Amino acid sequence: MPHLLDNPIYNALSSAHHPISLGSKVVKYYFPSFASFAGLKDNSTANFEELYQISEPESFFIVFSIKALEISNQWKLIREINMFQLVYGHQTVPTGDESEFVDLNETHVDEMIALVQLTEPGPFLEKTIDFGNYTGIFENGKLVSMAGHRFNPTPYTEVSAVCTHPNHLGKGYAYNLLREQIKRILAKNEIPFLHVRDDNEGAIKLYQKLGFKIRTSMIAYVIKKA
Repeated sequence: MPHLLDNPIYNALSSAHHPISLGSKVVKYYFPSFASFAGLKDNSTANFEELYQISEPESFFIVFSIKALEISNQWKLIREINMFQLVYGHQTVPTGDESEFVDLNETHVDEMIALVQLTEPGPFLEKTIDFGNYTGIFENGKLVSMAGHRFNPTPYTEVSAVCTHPNHLGKGYAYNLLREQIKRILAKNEIPFLHVRDDNEGAIKLYQKLGFKIRTSMIAYVIKKA
């Protein structure tokens, strides 16, 4: 039987994120202002055809798959990203110092988008913050590190948008932000997980240090209507 996290986007849009989803029973995608992700029930040719038919012109999506897909000609393949999916394997919060965090809100969105554009941890749009639990660290009044939640295929919650300004690396900010995210997810009796490019060795080592374990490989396909 397939694991829930084999298809995290579709299962998130079928459970906790159903109120912010569009589409059908087998093809679902987020409101465009929230995220550009689409979840297909079985990533079949028929699923991609239905996504093409029901989505708006010029639509742009990111689709995850645990196996390689052949993207049909009606879609332009913009980018293919090889990733690992990691799951937190403990019921306790990693050891570490308690740090001062700021709970980020709509007033911080411009700074959050600027930090994401600089560091490229993944897409971040105007309403992405509504996925919740975004926390940040500021220095001299400027946002220099942040992390938050994204996909929520119950009972799993994804940690996402983990990034630190290049001028502030090596200060332990990412570790402490991740530790806070893990604490918040465990407090909801849910299980933390995340995705990372498989060539990002530094991030993978950090996640493993915190207690995450690689569960599977995952491929992200960035596509646009041809």
